[in-house]
Amino acid sequence: MSLLVVGLSHRSAPVSVLERAALAADAQAKLLHDTLAAEPATEATVLATCNRIELYADVDKFHAGVAELSTLLARHTGVGLDELTPYLYVHYEDRAVHHLFSVACGLDSMVVGEGQILGQIKDALALGQELHTAGRLLNDLFQQALRVGKRAHSETGIDKAGQSLVTFGLEQLARDTPVADWAAGKRALVIGAGSMSSLAAATLARAGVAHVAVANRTVERARRLAAILTEPAGPAARGGFTASAVEMTAVADELSRADVVVSCTGATGLVLTADAIRLALAARTDAGGHRDALCAVDETCEDGPAGPADGVVLALLDLAMPRDIDAAAHGVEGARLVDIETLAEASADAPMAADVDQVRSIVSDEVAAFGAAQRAAHITPTVVALRTMAADVVAGEIARLDGRLPDLDDKQRAEITQTVRRVVDKLLHAPTVRVKELASTPGGAGYADALRELFDLDPQAVAAVSRADTRDPGREPA
Repeated sequence: MSLLVVGLSHRSAPVSVLERAALAADAQAKLLHDTLAAEPATEATVLATCNRIELYADVDKFHAGVAELSTLLARHTGVGLDELTPYLYVHYEDRAVHHLFSVACGLDSMVVGEGQILGQIKDALALGQELHTAGRLLNDLFQQALRVGKRAHSETGIDKAGQSLVTFGLEQLARDTPVADWAAGKRALVIGAGSMSSLAAATLARAGVAHVAVANRTVERARRLAAILTEPAGPAARGGFTASAVEMTAVADELSRADVVVSCTGATGLVLTADAIRLALAARTDAGGHRDALCAVDETCEDGPAGPADGVVLALLDLAMPRDIDAAAHGVEGARLVDIETLAEASADAPMAADVDQVRSIVSDEVAAFGAAQRAAHITPTVVALRTMAADVVAGEIARLDGRLPDLDDKQRAEITQTVRRVVDKLLHAPTVRVKELASTPGGAGYADALRELFDLDPQAVAAVSRADTRDPGREPA
């Protein structure tokens, strides 16, 4: 195993760099194809989220692999290699496995213990399978990462160590008020209908908002999400809640009526500008729905009904990378914006559970088990080639015996054949079992080489077994 990961995340890079390095779906596919075309890599997949961009590959050479993967990331993100390099981290072999398992458990997330990363890992594996860039190593690795993440969430209280990014973002908007109290009766606008936006819409529905309007470039997806929200067994499951789907062209109108906006799209440019937010606030002031921000805290103001005590008329949560909402909205009176950068700063104070130590222990155990299994699997083609050679020797000797003793009847021939095979199996049993045990230990890869030398095995025969074993490694994600 020569697993290498090169990447950057919210822990290594500022949001401004992560934002520029974000990869669209077509760019991810091109990156993977180019990675396989590069000489050091034999398989690859990419884990790209709003908080990280990581390229995983099976490489022949460490230093050449690091140089090539770093160059490819720079080329496909559009961030110069000199600028990108200080923010890149590199993990190799067992450390790379440890990193992915930690990510899967939520230990490396902005909000410790969040579970959405499991879906993103599943998507990364599915992409590698769809493009046929993920071979046996990455299939095994990502499948096991999904199992480790699920184990961490089922066996520990890591979920209590932090909330999903959506919930955490809403808590930052609500500040010292419980989210359920803060959201009750509000009108929400969710822009986008992908996994993060769907989670946001469901979270808002459960929190008690009165209405969720879903806007999406493909309005049919928005309609499907709105229908799910209003199902009898849907996230809200209560009377008085409604949901609707709107065209992206109607966002400005919805913005002028919304109390809270959550945006997470794959757009490369801004979805909401600071000017659009100012116009929306002005529109509701003109309509008498709220007083402007200057008199929002003055109960005697005659320009309209009393506004929120904190002066915030429109709460905005931007979960996209690159950002959907203009950062200049931080300075718009009457608006409160929480974005990825705000969350990164706030997450340092997120609650930590004692279960984190237990999850770290699970990760360490699983890394050791995965490494042992991979090292043991490495010797399997050699053992198969050895047993195939032994079977050929037995077949040759039985054929020679048939020529020398043609008068043997079928029963005698079968008994002799079975006896010879039993002798060979017993002679090979102990050494092959033992060599598999030794191969699973650190440094055990050399035992496969020793076995090939001792029995003068044809390297091509071993390679043929390996090719047959990895011809169709793709499996459905767990």
